Amino acid sequence: MENLTIETQNIEFKESWQDNYLKTICAFANASGGRLDIGKNDKGEIVGLSDIKKLMEYIPNKIKNSMAIVTDITLQIVDEKQYISIKVNAYPFPISYRGVYYIRSGSTTLELTGNALDEFILRSKGKTWDGVPVPKITYDDFEKDAFKAFRRKAKASGRLTAEDLEINDEELLENLHLTEGNYLKRAALLVFHQNPEKWVPGAYLKLGYFANAADLIFQDEIHGPLITMADKAEELVYSKYFKGIISYDGLQRIETFPIPRQAFREAILNAIIHRDYSTGNPIHIHIYPDEVLIYNDGKLPDSWTIDDLFLKHTSKPYNPFIAGAFFRSGQIESWGRGIEKITNACNDWGMPKPFYRVKGNDVMIGFHIEDIYRENAGLEGIEREKYEIKHEKKYEIKYGIKYEINQSQNKILNLLNEYPNITMNEIANEIGISTHGIDKNIRYLKRIGLIERAGSRKKGFWVIKNNNYPPPRP
Repeated sequence: MENLTIETQNIEFKESWQDNYLKTICAFANASGGRLDIGKNDKGEIVGLSDIKKLMEYIPNKIKNSMAIVTDITLQIVDEKQYISIKVNAYPFPISYRGVYYIRSGSTTLELTGNALDEFILRSKGKTWDGVPVPKITYDDFEKDAFKAFRRKAKASGRLTAEDLEINDEELLENLHLTEGNYLKRAALLVFHQNPEKWVPGAYLKLGYFANAADLIFQDEIHGPLITMADKAEELVYSKYFKGIISYDGLQRIETFPIPRQAFREAILNAIIHRDYSTGNPIHIHIYPDEVLIYNDGKLPDSWTIDDLFLKHTSKPYNPFIAGAFFRSGQIESWGRGIEKITNACNDWGMPKPFYRVKGNDVMIGFHIEDIYRENAGLEGIEREKYEIKHEKKYEIKYGIKYEINQSQNKILNLLNEYPNITMNEIANEIGISTHGIDKNIRYLKRIGLIERAGSRKKGFWVIKNNNYPPPRP
């Protein structure tokens, strides 16, 4: 019985030998190793070989002479059919074939060129792109504001004490391992310099609000040191791009936004720290009425899939020196919990978990915006107050508390108050909207603290809150 499998990043099949397959062997050596079987079709079925004896002598010599590496080559026999299996180990230094470097990406062999080749060679020597020293840069080229922001954040988070921070900026960069000899590393320029784009094109963040896939309504750019970029992005998005839903706790006005701040901020920090700055492309934030998409150039660790993001894992920052500075400032953790924190924040908010897409070097995280936020989304801050005065819908609940709710939500409240054991289907039939719509409205009423569920899902009942139940944090 043949042991069939499929081609993967570490396995490839060929029906006969050609010298061109030396590229695949080179790619295996430069990645995590692999196996090339000669005498199998692309389904893994053994088709057999002629001139087995000649190939068993020819192939190892060809590999050794062209790449100076040694592989484990064996003759395999299954059901009287023969094939050659070539096992390639991963090498700790770059391997080239005829002066060209190859690597595996999925089940494809790719030639490394440009920035990808530079990064590969750096990492093979134990270095990263953000750790490369940059000549002709002095400490005098930096302004003080970024260092002040770092000190303020680090002290507030408790990661560094006031005594730790009683040093000059030059000593601070050295303590953060952002220097090498007499040179500053790229990470130092990106994190602290007021104009990092002078050395790293594309080191900025670009935002846009879109009415649909084609129509851009307005846009902004955020430039400057990375250490303050997440702050600026959060402030801009939540003051200009998002329209909060208004509720009242007594006389206190509460704004609830479509995405929890913690989740949005963590997503921006992930994009800043894990992006590939060598491509020259900025981080993009696309805001639509129904979703928010955050794009950055980067890639997952070798052999990872999107599913691995949601599993327990250690921190593997693409830019470890940038990540180190952000950790000391208290803006991130170092435990690989970024995705978990984003997901938990969305769950606590009662909104769907984020979705991800990885395509080539393009990494995207997306957030759904619920229907209740869509009608007024995307208004610029200067027009917001006028819009609220014109369009706000407040209904006086008999408990004496004012909240901004719509007519469907008001009907739901009355039904839950009169029939605490009522089901979703019964509410939908009574009001005349879908159960999906009922579910979204109930999540909102729970979020602003007007209702809560008591007991189990099947045997429980609804409780109308009569006191000033604290709403969620905006």
